[in-house]
Amino acid sequence: MNRTRSQETRELIGSAWMIAAALFFTLMNLAIKAAHQKFGMGSGELVFWRMVFAAAVLGGMAKAQGKTFATPHLKSHLSRSVSGTVGMTCGFYAVMHLPLATGVTLAYTSSIFLAVLSALVLREKISRYTQAVLLLGFAGVVLLLKPSFSAGQEGAAAVGLFGGLAAGWAYMQVRELSLLGEPAWRVVFYLSLVGMAMGAALATLTGWHSLSLQSLPYLLAVGATAVLAQLAMTHAYAVGRKFTVAALAYLTVVFSTLAGIFFFGEQIGWQEWLGIGIIIASGILSGLKK
Repeated sequence: MNRTRSQETRELIGSAWMIAAALFFTLMNLAIKAAHQKFGMGSGELVFWRMVFAAAVLGGMAKAQGKTFATPHLKSHLSRSVSGTVGMTCGFYAVMHLPLATGVTLAYTSSIFLAVLSALVLREKISRYTQAVLLLGFAGVVLLLKPSFSAGQEGAAAVGLFGGLAAGWAYMQVRELSLLGEPAWRVVFYLSLVGMAMGAALATLTGWHSLSLQSLPYLLAVGATAVLAQLAMTHAYAVGRKFTVAALAYLTVVFSTLAGIFFFGEQIGWQEWLGIGIIIASGILSGLKK
């Protein structure tokens, strides 16, 4: 009985971590889109600066606390970090080149890919109930945002969808690294190092923009919210039920829609509000079935 209660407590904590992550991810997406629109920064640059901030903060904290950077699972870290950076870069690109809500929607197809990859790669048995709940959540996203691409946006949409696949693979690996005993801070730290290198390489190909007093606050906002979001998400997948956490990840879409209302004066109708209700319901329903 105590073991069951302990497990339920862990799952509840995992869900709370993901809700916090959704809030921070929303703030990060707003900062990314603003930095692109105001200063023309590309996805490679923004990934680089986002990772620099994370590596500096996490590395400094770990050093001060006497933690070790060495790991016996370097190959697993590299694999997770590459897939995570690819997903992140594609997600940034979609947010910058598509309407904010649409870009976020494509990124959060990762929950569907996570379920499929877990079944195909890890041979996990996924109940029909879980499948239905995840599909319900995605249906709510579609209903909420009604994504439609005007001429010239198909490429950005494809990039965003591929980012969802890469992110789903990365999330699966986060769970496995946790089972191997890797702490959340080290998972994010290695992601930051690999992301810095990959972001710098892409930015070198596409072109860098000079830093200024005007652009610095946006980069700091991207970095700070990203670190908080990444840590919260890593904790969520480490201690929570995988598919409950995946369903709650849809809350970023809800928060992004609300941010659009308050910051950009966007208006939504009854279909969108119904979508919000379905998305929230999917997160609740996923936690009812053990």
